[in-house]
Amino acid sequence: MAVIYTRKATIDDLNKIMSIVEDARELFKNDKIPQWQGSYPDEKRFKEDINNEEAYVLIVDDEVAGIGVLTTERQENYDAIEEGSWKRDDDYAAIHRAAISSKFRGMHLSNYLFSGLITIGVQKGYKDFRIDTHPGNERMKGLSEKFGFEKRGIIYVDEKIEPIRYAYELNL
Repeated sequence: MAVIYTRKATIDDLNKIMSIVEDARELFKNDKIPQWQGSYPDEKRFKEDINNEEAYVLIVDDEVAGIGVLTTERQENYDAIEEGSWKRDDDYAAIHRAAISSKFRGMHLSNYLFSGLITIGVQKGYKDFRIDTHPGNERMKGLSEKFGFEKRGIIYVDEKIEPIRYAYELNL
Protein backbone atom coordinates (compact mmCIF):
# COMPACT_ATOMS: atom_id res chain seq x y z
CA MET A 1 0.00 0.00 0.00
CA ALA A 2 1.36 3.39 -0.98
CA VAL A 3 1.82 6.18 1.55
CA ILE A 4 -0.14 9.16 0.18
CA TYR A 5 -0.47 12.60 1.76
CA THR A 6 -0.58 16.32 0.97
CA ARG A 7 1.96 18.83 2.29
CA LYS A 8 3.00 22.42 1.66
CA ALA A 9 5.25 22.78 -1.35
CA THR A 10 8.76 24.09 -0.89
CA ILE A 11 11.12 25.77 -3.31
CA ASP A 12 12.94 22.42 -3.54
CA ASP A 13 9.78 21.00 -5.20
CA LEU A 14 9.79 23.60 -7.98
CA ASN A 15 11.51 21.51 -10.69
CA LYS A 16 9.11 18.61 -10.12
CA ILE A 17 6.15 21.00 -10.09
CA MET A 18 7.18 22.44 -13.44
CA SER A 19 7.60 18.93 -14.84
CA ILE A 20 4.04 18.16 -13.76
CA VAL A 21 2.84 21.37 -15.43
CA GLU A 22 4.54 20.31 -18.66
CA ASP A 23 2.82 16.91 -18.41
CA ALA A 24 -0.53 18.69 -18.03
CA ARG A 25 0.20 21.00 -20.97
CA GLU A 26 0.89 17.98 -23.16
CA LEU A 27 -2.30 16.26 -21.97
CA PHE A 28 -4.38 19.37 -22.69
CA LYS A 29 -2.74 19.74 -26.09
CA ASN A 30 -3.56 16.13 -26.97
CA ASP A 31 -7.15 16.71 -25.79
CA LYS A 32 -7.29 19.90 -27.93
CA ILE A 33 -7.92 22.05 -24.86
CA PRO A 34 -6.20 25.47 -25.07
CA GLN A 35 -5.86 25.68 -21.27
CA TRP A 36 -2.22 26.17 -20.12
CA GLN A 37 -0.95 26.29 -23.73
CA GLY A 38 0.77 29.64 -23.24
CA SER A 39 3.25 30.63 -20.57
CA TYR A 40 0.72 30.34 -17.73
CA PRO A 41 1.28 28.91 -15.21
CA ASP A 42 4.97 29.62 -15.11
CA GLU A 43 7.78 29.15 -12.61
CA LYS A 44 7.36 32.71 -11.30
CA ARG A 45 3.69 32.02 -10.50
CA PHE A 46 4.54 28.84 -8.57
CA LYS A 47 7.36 30.60 -6.69
CA GLU A 48 4.77 33.16 -5.56
CA ASP A 49 2.37 30.36 -4.59
CA ILE A 50 5.13 28.68 -2.56
CA ASN A 51 6.23 31.94 -0.91
CA ASN A 52 2.58 32.72 -0.05
CA GLU A 53 2.29 29.21 1.46
CA GLU A 54 -0.60 28.40 -0.91
CA ALA A 55 1.04 25.64 -3.00
CA TYR A 56 0.65 22.03 -1.94
CA VAL A 57 2.10 18.84 -3.33
CA LEU A 58 0.64 15.38 -3.29
CA ILE A 59 3.23 12.87 -2.11
CA VAL A 60 3.11 9.21 -3.08
CA ASP A 61 5.82 7.06 -1.47
CA ASP A 62 8.14 10.05 -0.96
CA GLU A 63 7.71 11.30 -4.54
CA VAL A 64 5.92 14.47 -5.70
CA ALA A 65 2.98 13.16 -7.72
CA GLY A 66 0.74 16.22 -7.93
CA ILE A 67 0.39 19.94 -7.38
CA GLY A 68 -2.51 22.11 -6.25
CA VAL A 69 -2.90 25.65 -5.02
CA LEU A 70 -5.35 26.64 -2.29
CA THR A 71 -5.74 30.37 -1.94
CA THR A 72 -7.92 32.29 0.47
CA GLU A 73 -7.38 35.60 -1.33
CA ARG A 74 -10.39 37.08 -3.10
CA GLN A 75 -10.27 36.17 -6.81
CA GLU A 76 -11.12 39.23 -8.91
CA ASN A 77 -12.08 37.00 -11.84
CA TYR A 78 -14.88 35.58 -9.67
CA ASP A 79 -16.48 38.99 -9.04
CA ALA A 80 -18.27 39.04 -12.41
CA ILE A 81 -20.13 35.78 -12.95
CA GLU A 82 -22.44 35.32 -15.92
CA GLU A 83 -25.27 32.88 -16.60
CA GLY A 84 -25.65 32.23 -12.90
CA SER A 85 -24.55 33.42 -9.49
CA TRP A 86 -22.61 32.27 -6.47
CA LYS A 87 -24.75 30.54 -3.87
CA ARG A 88 -23.04 32.31 -0.98
CA ASP A 89 -20.99 35.46 -0.84
CA ASP A 90 -19.01 34.48 2.26
CA ASP A 91 -15.24 34.19 2.39
CA TYR A 92 -14.07 31.25 0.33
CA ALA A 93 -10.97 29.28 -0.57
CA ALA A 94 -10.20 28.71 -4.24
CA ILE A 95 -8.44 25.73 -5.77
CA HIS A 96 -6.17 26.52 -8.72
CA ARG A 97 -3.35 25.00 -10.79
CA ALA A 98 -4.12 21.37 -9.90
CA ALA A 99 -2.37 18.61 -11.85
CA ILE A 100 -1.04 15.07 -11.49
CA SER A 101 2.25 13.80 -12.93
CA SER A 102 1.91 11.63 -16.04
CA LYS A 103 3.87 8.96 -14.14
CA PHE A 104 0.92 8.64 -11.75
CA ARG A 105 -1.93 9.23 -14.17
CA GLY A 106 -4.80 6.76 -14.06
CA MET A 107 -4.35 5.99 -10.36
CA HIS A 108 -7.19 8.34 -9.29
CA LEU A 109 -4.76 10.39 -7.22
CA SER A 110 -6.63 13.60 -8.00
CA ASN A 111 -9.17 12.33 -5.43
CA TYR A 112 -6.45 12.46 -2.76
CA LEU A 113 -5.29 15.87 -3.93
CA PHE A 114 -8.80 17.37 -3.79
CA SER A 115 -9.55 15.73 -0.45
CA GLY A 116 -6.30 17.08 0.97
CA LEU A 117 -6.89 20.62 -0.30
CA ILE A 118 -10.47 20.72 0.98
CA THR A 119 -9.36 19.35 4.36
CA ILE A 120 -6.67 22.05 4.61
CA GLY A 121 -9.28 24.69 3.73
CA VAL A 122 -11.67 23.41 6.39
CA GLN A 123 -8.85 23.39 8.95
CA LYS A 124 -8.28 27.06 8.07
CA GLY A 125 -11.96 27.75 8.82
CA TYR A 126 -13.43 27.82 5.29
CA LYS A 127 -16.73 26.21 4.38
CA ASP A 128 -17.03 27.61 0.87
CA PHE A 129 -14.76 26.60 -1.99
CA ARG A 130 -14.56 27.74 -5.59
CA ILE A 131 -12.86 26.38 -8.67
CA ASP A 132 -12.94 27.14 -12.38
CA THR A 133 -11.96 25.22 -15.48
CA HIS A 134 -12.02 25.38 -19.26
CA PRO A 135 -15.35 24.13 -20.69
CA GLY A 136 -13.50 21.33 -22.51
CA ASN A 137 -11.65 20.05 -19.44
CA GLU A 138 -13.86 17.03 -18.78
CA ARG A 139 -11.49 15.61 -16.16
CA MET A 140 -11.66 18.70 -13.94
CA LYS A 141 -15.39 19.17 -14.47
CA GLY A 142 -16.01 15.54 -13.49
CA LEU A 143 -13.70 15.69 -10.49
CA SER A 144 -15.29 18.91 -9.25
CA GLU A 145 -18.78 17.48 -9.54
CA LYS A 146 -17.67 14.23 -7.87
CA PHE A 147 -16.59 16.29 -4.85
CA GLY A 148 -19.92 18.10 -4.66
CA PHE A 149 -19.01 21.30 -6.48
CA GLU A 150 -21.95 22.74 -8.39
CA LYS A 151 -21.61 24.66 -11.65
CA ARG A 152 -22.62 28.22 -10.82
CA GLY A 153 -21.98 30.08 -14.08
CA ILE A 154 -19.25 31.43 -16.32
CA ILE A 155 -16.26 33.62 -15.48
CA TYR A 156 -13.40 34.94 -17.58
CA VAL A 157 -9.65 34.67 -16.96
CA ASP A 158 -6.71 36.64 -18.30
CA GLU A 159 -5.84 34.35 -21.18
CA LYS A 160 -5.72 35.39 -24.81
CA ILE A 161 -7.00 32.06 -26.16
CA GLU A 162 -10.49 31.09 -24.97
CA PRO A 163 -10.65 32.96 -21.64
CA ILE A 164 -14.07 31.48 -20.74
CA ARG A 165 -14.20 29.22 -17.69
CA TYR A 166 -16.95 27.29 -15.98
CA ALA A 167 -17.20 28.36 -12.34
CA TYR A 168 -17.98 25.84 -9.59
CA GLU A 169 -18.78 26.22 -5.90
CA LEU A 170 -18.84 23.85 -2.94
CA ASN A 171 -20.66 24.85 0.24
CA LEU A 172 -20.14 22.69 3.33
